[in-house]
Amino acid sequence: MDRTLEDRVAAAVRSWGRWVPRWRPGESRARTRPCRLCLGSPLLGQAGLDADVPHAVGHALATRLKRITDSEVAVYTDRNLPTLAAELNRAEDRARRSYRPQEGLDPEFEGLPLDPDPEPDAPFLFTLAGLAQESTRELPPPAPLSEEAKAALRTEIRLADECGQHAVALIGRALVSHRPEISATLDRYVEPQIQALLADLQRELDVPPLPGS
Repeated sequence: MDRTLEDRVAAAVRSWGRWVPRWRPGESRARTRPCRLCLGSPLLGQAGLDADVPHAVGHALATRLKRITDSEVAVYTDRNLPTLAAELNRAEDRARRSYRPQEGLDPEFEGLPLDPDPEPDAPFLFTLAGLAQESTRELPPPAPLSEEAKAALRTEIRLADECGQHAVALIGRALVSHRPEISATLDRYVEPQIQALLADLQRELDVPPLPGS
């Protein structure tokens, strides 16, 4: 296996392990929609993070691992897929001239919605996602591709997807050796907080009703 990839996986796990002690249940925003990054993630499964682990904790590791996958695909694309690389460069150039509130976020916040879910009868005056979309609309449309370029682009997208799948498989294999470290981190920092929440809930349920209530 690529030793450099193993080193990057190990670094991602260590970075996640340094963040976990700062996690607090009350600081995580409740979600009403599934997270596309975490739902059914094979990497979280390989890491031993099952459905019982709080989403924010799993998401923080998933985003760090996604950076590795994205890096592998980006290097492969730059070296071997010229049509796709040119299109991505053009898209990146357009993005640099627009408002991108998702840039510069810490890994644990990547991929999450920019704005909270709307509440009934409480509309937003504006949203970060809306501002970003309006900023993009102000840019001139990209030049159309020829049919030959479209065909090449479809082929190269398929190859990039295969590269990503291969990277995920390698990262998953590298994660297996880190399961004890990940499990120990959960046991030390996450499980006690969950047990404390359950104990608080149990105490609230056990409170006897007030006289006359």
